[in-house]
Amino acid sequence: MTEFEKKINPFFWVEYDEGTSVCLYAGEYCSEVFDERADEGFTGNGYDWESLAMVFLNEKMSELEGIIDFDSEAGMFCAFSSDKEALKNFILLFKALCEDKQLMKEFLFRAELI
Repeated sequence: MTEFEKKINPFFWVEYDEGTSVCLYAGEYCSEVFDERADEGFTGNGYDWESLAMVFLNEKMSELEGIIDFDSEAGMFCAFSSDKEALKNFILLFKALCEDKQLMKEFLFRAELI
């Protein structure tokens, strides 16, 4: 595992011919944050992670809107881009957000169910 992969863990990096993805198996990571909005329908699934990521992208990295896209499923969060460096910058900052539970809660408060 590279240093970059260690930094973004439990998110994981996937490279392919057309671009790059960063994904997360939904369920356990930061589940306590999503639990706080369980009564509103948040479960911490892939769609909830995508909603959180969209708020983060919009508020903190709006220059990357249209460069980073999402294709999440119930069991997995997935962001992708043909711009590898943009996606790397996004996931490093998004992971830092997730490590600050209070800040993550603030962003999740502004997220909407997908």
